[in-house]
Amino acid sequence: MSEALAPSSVHVRAPGKINVFFAVGGLGDDGYHEVASAYQAVSAYEDMWASPSDSFTIEVSGSVDVAGVPLGDRNLAIRAARLLADRCGVDAGVHLQVRKGVPVAGGMGGGSADAAAALVACDALWGTGLTSAQLQALGAELGADVPFALMGGTAIGLGRGEQLSPALARGRFDWVIVTSGDGLSTPEIYRELDEYRADHPESFLWAGASPQVFPPVLKALRTGDARLLAASASNELQIAAIRRRLELNDVLQLGHDEGALTGLVSGSGPTIAFLTEDESSAIDLQIALSAAGHTALHVHGPVPGARLLAS
Repeated sequence: MSEALAPSSVHVRAPGKINVFFAVGGLGDDGYHEVASAYQAVSAYEDMWASPSDSFTIEVSGSVDVAGVPLGDRNLAIRAARLLADRCGVDAGVHLQVRKGVPVAGGMGGGSADAAAALVACDALWGTGLTSAQLQALGAELGADVPFALMGGTAIGLGRGEQLSPALARGRFDWVIVTSGDGLSTPEIYRELDEYRADHPESFLWAGASPQVFPPVLKALRTGDARLLAASASNELQIAAIRRRLELNDVLQLGHDEGALTGLVSGSGPTIAFLTEDESSAIDLQIALSAAGHTALHVHGPVPGARLLAS
């Protein structure tokens, strides 16, 4: 793209996600676990503005606590921008301005959404013209959740979670998410799960096998049946997150008492996602949880993946 035609800035929005189902296989020789996940992109968003620069810089603000977000080369969005520039032979930098709406280290893929947004934004800014498949391949090098943040909607993830296939989802699912001030480390949660599973092997179906998403989960998504999804949703990382953060049990119980169809830890936690019957029920639950002193947000899904917005 010529300098005269290059945009002065681009605006991209990328969604957070909820794992409505998450099963974990055994620890492989490569140090990673094989997983099976049903992802749903939800209306908690990361907004990113990308503008030309001689270097790679980032600034972060938002409606969530951003104190723990790295601002240098450890930031996943900066790594995404550098990766795209390297692979496409771009001799330019970028300044990324991020407004975060996804909890940090909360199991909802906020960092992955930032990386997805950076790939889409820099592709547009630099005119590299990559296809969706090419962007997803780059995203998979950065993290298992990045390809889904690019795809959005509802999808099944296998392997490390990056082997994606879209899942048919009808209608709208309303969720209330409860955030925590302190995040949880994903590697530590997996270690906790491995330790617990070694002592309780009878409690896990997939410790020595390739995990799969339960058919009732797929049927619930396909038919838009919130009650069926509530009965079949699960997350095998939840027990590990609760062992590290016992108070999560109290929040789960409160949500059930206040009318949630079900509640589960999202990803590696500590964010909790409560599924409700409909939008009105979600608003009522949000009010009740907020009155009890929790930070609660009503979101819905599925929503699109990372996409350009009008400047």
